[in-house]
Amino acid sequence: MNDVPEVRITKANHRDINPNGDFILYWMTVFRRSHWNFSLQRTVEWAQSLKKPILVLEALNCDYPWASERFHRFLLDGMADNLSYFQSHRISYYPYVEPAKDAGKGLLISLSEKACVIVTDDFPCFFIPQMVKSVAANVSILMESVDSNGMLPLKAADRLFLTAYSFRRFLHKNLPDHLTQMPAREPLKEINLPPLKHPPESVFKSWPLASHNILATGSRSLSDLKIGHDVKPVTKGGPLTGRKILNSFLKDRLTRYAQRRNMPEENATSTLSPYIHFGHISVHEIFHKVMNTEGWFFDRLSERATGSKRGWWGVGESAEAFLDQLITWRELGFNMCRHRDDYDKYESLPEWAVETLRFHEMDKRDYIYTVEQFENGLTHDPLWNAAQIQLVREGTIHNYLRMLWGKKILEWSPNPRIALEIMIELNNKYALDGRDPNSYTGILWILGRYDRPWAPERPVFGKIRYMSSKNTARKVRVVDYIKKYAPKKIA
Repeated sequence: MNDVPEVRITKANHRDINPNGDFILYWMTVFRRSHWNFSLQRTVEWAQSLKKPILVLEALNCDYPWASERFHRFLLDGMADNLSYFQSHRISYYPYVEPAKDAGKGLLISLSEKACVIVTDDFPCFFIPQMVKSVAANVSILMESVDSNGMLPLKAADRLFLTAYSFRRFLHKNLPDHLTQMPAREPLKEINLPPLKHPPESVFKSWPLASHNILATGSRSLSDLKIGHDVKPVTKGGPLTGRKILNSFLKDRLTRYAQRRNMPEENATSTLSPYIHFGHISVHEIFHKVMNTEGWFFDRLSERATGSKRGWWGVGESAEAFLDQLITWRELGFNMCRHRDDYDKYESLPEWAVETLRFHEMDKRDYIYTVEQFENGLTHDPLWNAAQIQLVREGTIHNYLRMLWGKKILEWSPNPRIALEIMIELNNKYALDGRDPNSYTGILWILGRYDRPWAPERPVFGKIRYMSSKNTARKVRVVDYIKKYAPKKIA
């Protein structure tokens, strides 16, 4: 097993290790999996170096923004998978589910008093950076954050990229150096670590381990938690389910991806984004399996860094298209979140987009809807309503229609700032892959991020790229899609 690359390790504080501690603490916050995980691999390195056991803490708070049964259940499915895996490998796993706001306060500090060093996950988005910063400042031992986000280490790109083309060219020049530095498939496989002889019983008593009932059963077990109960669970989460979906995609849908992925009535997309977002499956594992399917070897890489979407990897058309989404577009969003704290703010838009939207801000709008009307799919447009109803019912919108969904919110809101607020609210409340760098890329793209000025200049949109339901229906079949996601009739 190769060492974790230094470029993926960041000291979250400048404390010393405690060689007399009882264990190495892995605080699992984002990469909630046992496979292909640089953070877990780094924890193993510390454990082997200090000859100490490992304690994995996976905590689930109840007061994160937009906390709901939908997201809780998805995360709990993953915790159930992790419990089974870690128990089978004789690793102490501590699943904690907070019953009410602030009930978990003090847990991590108490554990740190018995630990040698803390390893956690490096994620540049949502509340995670501030949470890690706060904890790192209040513990008395060394804390490291480890980047297992994507194929390119976050620190490998030392500047902000404003277009997919420029970022793709950078990837073509620099990513090959990192393709040989993959995380271990199973960091815990065939390692010999001492057992945890002195579990922190006083900590367990104050903050009880999550029960089998809440980890393994359905939404009924969530009723007593202080979270939102109006957004219900929709699909099963967890590393095991994520891996099954990946295998199904590679077997049945990858070959159709390039030609069919933008067709709402076709089942040609991977549907992996929720599992990637919640850390249940690694981009490295997906890349590895895609390339195995393609029979890929490293020498197929093009030597020319052209920035082209096609031909660089030396694999089939569909695999090339999928990898461009998985790596270029996804990690472009991570680059934005890494370099700009205001990645989700209107002010982060390109100057040309802000200027044209300001110029057209007072344009007459044929329709204006409230956030409640949008949320309930109560517009005049059946296709838009269907996309919103799919989001509410299933926690996702078909990739192509997600663009139309955002463009119409821009068109039917009082002004662009309110449109942005509505998009973020609806996406983060309902989407399983929301609250993520990649989802903020999609939302801000609606308003011009990573795009260019378009002609002709239109009312409301100005030079922002325009989309309409009528043109969309001409390009792709949507009749059955609209029927499938029609509002439920009240008897």
